[in-house]
Amino acid sequence: MNPGPITVPRADADAAARYRAEGWWGDTTLGDTLAAHAVHRTERAAYVTATERVTWGELDRAATVLAEVLAGLGLDRGDRVAVMLPDTAIVHVAFHALQRAGLVTMGIGTRAGDAEVAHLAGRSGARALLTVDSLRGRRTSELVEVARAAGAPLEHHVVVPDALPAVAAQIQVDGHPATPGVLAPNLALDPDELFLLNSTSGTTGLPKCVMHTQNRWIAYHRMALEAGEFGDGEVFMSLLPAPFGFGLWTAHFTPTLLGCPTVVMERFDAEAALDLIERERVTVLCCVSTQFIMLLNAQAERPRDLSSLRCMFTGGEAVPFQRAADFEQTTGASVLQFYGSNETGALSCTTTRDDREHRLTTAGRTIDAMHVRLFDPETGADTTGEGRPGQPGCRGPVTCLGYWADDEANASLLTDDGWMLMGDIVEIDPDGYLTVVGRTSDFIIRGGKNISAPAVEAEVGTHPAVAMVAAVAWPDPVFGERVCVYVELRPDTTLDLDALVAHLRERGVTTEWYPERLVVVDEIPRSSGGKVAKGELRVDAERRAAAS
Repeated sequence: MNPGPITVPRADADAAARYRAEGWWGDTTLGDTLAAHAVHRTERAAYVTATERVTWGELDRAATVLAEVLAGLGLDRGDRVAVMLPDTAIVHVAFHALQRAGLVTMGIGTRAGDAEVAHLAGRSGARALLTVDSLRGRRTSELVEVARAAGAPLEHHVVVPDALPAVAAQIQVDGHPATPGVLAPNLALDPDELFLLNSTSGTTGLPKCVMHTQNRWIAYHRMALEAGEFGDGEVFMSLLPAPFGFGLWTAHFTPTLLGCPTVVMERFDAEAALDLIERERVTVLCCVSTQFIMLLNAQAERPRDLSSLRCMFTGGEAVPFQRAADFEQTTGASVLQFYGSNETGALSCTTTRDDREHRLTTAGRTIDAMHVRLFDPETGADTTGEGRPGQPGCRGPVTCLGYWADDEANASLLTDDGWMLMGDIVEIDPDGYLTVVGRTSDFIIRGGKNISAPAVEAEVGTHPAVAMVAAVAWPDPVFGERVCVYVELRPDTTLDLDALVAHLRERGVTTEWYPERLVVVDEIPRSSGGKVAKGELRVDAERRAAAS
């Protein structure tokens, strides 16, 4: 591989200089930190599962082996490689290896459907797909063929074993044992450069690709350090998918920067997670609200010793006050959260120093370094300080670089003068505490995952029996919301939920988009302007959910 001219997207030079001067950004990569741990913490645990304990030395050696294999693929510095791996130590090996090899990760969750994988590989221009041999009972070689048939420019399929690759012979490239290359000097991506793309739900169509630098997450770690008051001897447990923002800081960046072990699970299971918390003496738990509610329910059935827990970071959806209070009462841990998005990073956070009322009923104080503003969602006018709700925007050290190759989406993400917007309506009180009071986007938030209602509608509308469809949230005590679709049927047709899901599965639709409630109506209500009256449907869904 020839490093060639550096053309990898990178942070604005003036902004980067400012963030360095303020102490948020630096010149050390996460790979540098891993290499130091391999020397000074060689035999200490880095990642722990129910059956595996990986040391910092093993993690570093595996990352080097895989980086050398990647260097032998003939790719150019800055090329993208799609990564679809289980949430064990192996996905973190891949992230480190790609950064060392000067390649950009296109992170894809293991639950993504064929259509989403093909879209993300194609949109990012990924030249290789890095996977294990099979996912969810299916050979990943089939997935490569599907993506190629859809136009994704995948030239190589790199297969790593489920456990850490100790030698290059264990890694397969295009069905053959890998041949290592040479890691040229100055090949590794620097902390201001694009190192990873991941997907985010769009209000229509398939996901967009968010651009990340290492320094934005290093700055996020510094904010988390302040919020959680982390000290020596922390043990993290991250129950979030690694390619996404919440998973990046809780399983990849903060534990590495602290040099502490992280407990991870390939698939979330509340009973097994509680056993691991007790066994490993976890001090910092990171999960979405749905997961901690399931943990709380499982703990009530069979209590474990959870006294090691100091704090639990949650987010991605509204934090239910009573269940969060129950969690604190049961474990003695403080429930904390950051408010932000994959794109913006963090606008506000709660801390261990906040009282329970503020921690569980607000999203915390706005973060000074993020310069949070409020805007009128209709006119775009700056309404900061006027004492009324608005759409929040921010500008600071933890924002992303924008969307990859998507000018239209970037225009919607940013104001004309460069403030990055959230899709919510919020209030900020005189003490700086932020509270979410509404949404500007048509999303259903299921278990912390934003699901685009229009995207679901577009897929459901392909069923030959469906004449008209509207997707809304169905209230749920565990997941917060589930996907519910109201449909009008074509004459002389019938449809049930199983048949609809089977149709979507055949189309390769991502699992999270599958409706979990189907309501067949004679006519979907319309507003005076002819649009679907989603407000009426949401009220009806709430009524039906309460009755059931």
